Amino acid sequence: MAITSLPETQNAESLPEVLLNFPDNRLMIDLCGEFDRNLAQIEHGLDVQIVRRGNELVVGGEASDRNRAVAVLNNLYDRLASGRTVDHEEVDAEIRFGSVKGTVEGQRKGTPVKASKENLEINTRKKRVEPRTVNQTDYVRQLLKDELVFGLGPAGTGKTYLAVAAAVSLFIDGSVDRIVLSRPAVEAGERLGFLPGDMKDKVDPYMQPLYDALNDFLPGKQLAKLIEEKQIEIAPLAFMRGRTLSNAFVVLDEAQNATSMQMKMFLTRLGPGSKMAITGDPSQVDLPRGVPSGLIQAATLLRRVPGVGFTHFTAQDVVRHPLVARIIEAYESGDKPDG
Repeated sequence: MAITSLPETQNAESLPEVLLNFPDNRLMIDLCGEFDRNLAQIEHGLDVQIVRRGNELVVGGEASDRNRAVAVLNNLYDRLASGRTVDHEEVDAEIRFGSVKGTVEGQRKGTPVKASKENLEINTRKKRVEPRTVNQTDYVRQLLKDELVFGLGPAGTGKTYLAVAAAVSLFIDGSVDRIVLSRPAVEAGERLGFLPGDMKDKVDPYMQPLYDALNDFLPGKQLAKLIEEKQIEIAPLAFMRGRTLSNAFVVLDEAQNATSMQMKMFLTRLGPGSKMAITGDPSQVDLPRGVPSGLIQAATLLRRVPGVGFTHFTAQDVVRHPLVARIIEAYESGDKPDG
């Protein structure tokens, strides 16, 4: 953490600016980023002014914005000190979701640094994945602990991404023998007609988001080999009937588009030594009119069953572009009747 220059006789709220001194000049360079772009990102995101003087930063602005900027800078510096990297995404995550280390006054009094964020990380072959929000932290904890977990909420909240990351991590450390990823092959509001090619060619467009997630966590050649050897299987929901999935991490994505019968069929595939994650957005059902969503029914029937975990995400958990969260909030507000 930075050393904060604050006279003992002054209150932090009364100062027009705060001086931060970072003892490790090498980490300070990484903190600022190339051409100080990380500092510019913090200035823009928090409406503050940051001036760099050697290994010191002068932070100015309104007291509340300034204190948030101090917290972000300290969080990022501590991240670098622990051997992790800082890039554009990490800066954005700290601005939007970072745990607040307290005001400058709090630093003087020795307030605990990471009091509000549990350190849960998922290690894969290509990257380390960290939950950004309280709900994501709770979700990851359940994925690693419970046998059946539901992640419910809007797009961009990391439901599928974190589930696939957990699956890869547990596969790598030998906790499961294989990974099974599935989705209902339901078109999202438009008719695509007949698709050319064999069965794989026909279903792969529906499965592409799962391939995208796997490519983030495993090297391409290793992923291709694991798929060829059936240690990683990506298949439509209809292909799950009649199977028992043992010693596997099983993910059902876009589960809001599973019918009640399909959902019951899939849930009862769970075999010994397996874990299952069900993800979906109950507000985005693409089933024909009058066909109830199996996800909504399952969430109602299983909410009190021991061993079943639920995490409900909101627009505040969106980790894509910040505009996505505002779009979701606008649609949610528009769904409510006026008055």
